[in-house]
Amino acid sequence: MSGAMIVVYVLAALAVAEGVALVVLSLRLRARDEEIDALTRRLNTRANLLSGGREAVKQVWQTANIIRKEGLGAAVRTSIEDLADWAEVERPDLARLAPNGRIAILFSDIEESTALNERIGDRAWVRLIGRHDKMVSRHVKRHNGHVVKSQGDGFMIAFAESEDAVRCSIGMQHALSKRPNGIRVRIGIHVGKSVRRGDDLFGRNVAMAARVAAAADGGEILVSEPVRDAVSALDDIEFDAGREVELKGFSGTHRLYAVES
Repeated sequence: MSGAMIVVYVLAALAVAEGVALVVLSLRLRARDEEIDALTRRLNTRANLLSGGREAVKQVWQTANIIRKEGLGAAVRTSIEDLADWAEVERPDLARLAPNGRIAILFSDIEESTALNERIGDRAWVRLIGRHDKMVSRHVKRHNGHVVKSQGDGFMIAFAESEDAVRCSIGMQHALSKRPNGIRVRIGIHVGKSVRRGDDLFGRNVAMAARVAAAADGGEILVSEPVRDAVSALDDIEFDAGREVELKGFSGTHRLYAVES
């Protein structure tokens, strides 16, 4: 056998060996990738279970809080009530938003939203809510507000100044009045001392703002007396004579004022 033939056979043998090695390496890499994918799925599943467990505990806590305050009959709740209960459980830090020591809290939701959803259907409702969210966010940003939480058709919004909260509300209602969708939003505002997590004053101020909003009619901006007093010097913001109302969870009656925009 010539030297050239020997070289050819050697090279062929080397090529076969390299091919086999590549196949083995490919199989090992594929097995490793499958192991990594399996491990990732297990980790994701564990994370989801942990997250779901935390959310479940949180939901139970919130439900227990509802039952403790309102009894077993509180099965149907508005977005405002849900947001207020979330805030009482979570206690978001609002003090950082209020350098002057006071914070205006605004709640809003769509009047009779469940009936509206049933009437127009889920797809149209999702589109409507999407447009509504963008409109609210636009006016909140324009008036230096901060969306603390949105849920369903409701919003909890914080402002460092009562004037900004009222002007934001007026802008929202004016924008809604130009739309043919017929939705009516009720808005309530209360201002109180800004406090940090764990302070009881936090709960009272948030609850008051939620109760004020719940007392409003669709298309109405209703404010507490401290809000009215804070902006009373402004010539371009006017209020009606006010009305005495009882607010759930608060003793006595409270005078609330509607913005005449």
